Amino acid sequence: MSVKRDYYEVLGVPRTANAEEIKRAFRRLARQYHPDVNKSPEAEAIFKEINEAYEVLSDEQKRALYDRFGHAGVNGSVGSTPYDPFAGFGLGDIFDTFETFFSTMTGAPPRRRPQRGADLRYTLHLSFEEAVFGVEKEIEVPRLETCPVCRGTGTEPGTQPIRCPRCGGSGEVRQRGPFFNMIVMTTCERCQGEGVITAIPCHECQGQGRIRAVRRLSVKIPAGVDENSQVRLSGEGEAGLRGGPRGDLYISLRIKPHPHFRRQGNDIVYELPINIAQAALGAEVVVPTVDGTEEVVHIQPGTQHGRTYVLRGKGVPHLRGGGRGDQIVVVRIVVPTKLTERQRELLTELARTLGSEVGNGKKGVFERMRDALGGM
Repeated sequence: MSVKRDYYEVLGVPRTANAEEIKRAFRRLARQYHPDVNKSPEAEAIFKEINEAYEVLSDEQKRALYDRFGHAGVNGSVGSTPYDPFAGFGLGDIFDTFETFFSTMTGAPPRRRPQRGADLRYTLHLSFEEAVFGVEKEIEVPRLETCPVCRGTGTEPGTQPIRCPRCGGSGEVRQRGPFFNMIVMTTCERCQGEGVITAIPCHECQGQGRIRAVRRLSVKIPAGVDENSQVRLSGEGEAGLRGGPRGDLYISLRIKPHPHFRRQGNDIVYELPINIAQAALGAEVVVPTVDGTEEVVHIQPGTQHGRTYVLRGKGVPHLRGGGRGDQIVVVRIVVPTKLTERQRELLTELARTLGSEVGNGKKGVFERMRDALGGM
């Protein structure tokens, strides 16, 4: 019968080694003796011995028993005291165990399945014209990508995951409960329910299966989008785990204000400043449009402040097709604040013919007109 070697000797570490030193020693030896890498006849047996040693020394409780009793301490053969179902259990421990038991009565803990990647959000700023007519934008999105070296497995290429030595590949651990022959099943902590562990992690992603990268995308923004509109790019979110599908990318739109136009649904509002004479006598005024062209608006004689004129089909395209809104031209009468002597004479004469009082310390026609127009 062969005698088991000391676990510290197997990993080549002193008995005072900390958890990180033990892990580094295990990974180094695992790379050296993994059967997929080392084709020598004794490599498999040595690899199993290395894994068994790491299984004990990486667990604080098992390591404490091993340090005190040797191999017998971790093989269940220490002492001859009969099993006491309540040994080491306080009242809180008993209730915790019952909770675990009842949570698993319906079956064994589920094995971890492929997991969908997370959705991402990106804020894209547009000019007023880009929102009206649509645009194609190039954006850069930081996200988690599937590791190109291990293709998401987390395992160094050329090697394979190994069966978990703690649960034997089942993904669950059976433990004796506090009463009689009760058996409690819990997810294996070593492999997290996978049933396998990565002996040699991928050098690129450090065993995570994903790496951080920046993705450049071309995004088509349709004509007619409005503030806080959202564009969804299916499958452009983060990569999933264990071969799961990608999440989606949601692009939130923010639109910069225009110096002359403002939006009102699918209509575009433009304020047209005219003087008193144009409002009273009428005029033909050139008005800019969002298309970059100009339209002539016929101001009717006697036009009042706030009157609107409509330019059909010069507004925002309907998001789902079917024509465009209108451009609403709102008249804003501008009262002059500075007059030449000749202008003052003419307006004073006009005021007399209109029956308005002037002078006498009372408000003149200009001041009264300004008050009527809201102090403009």
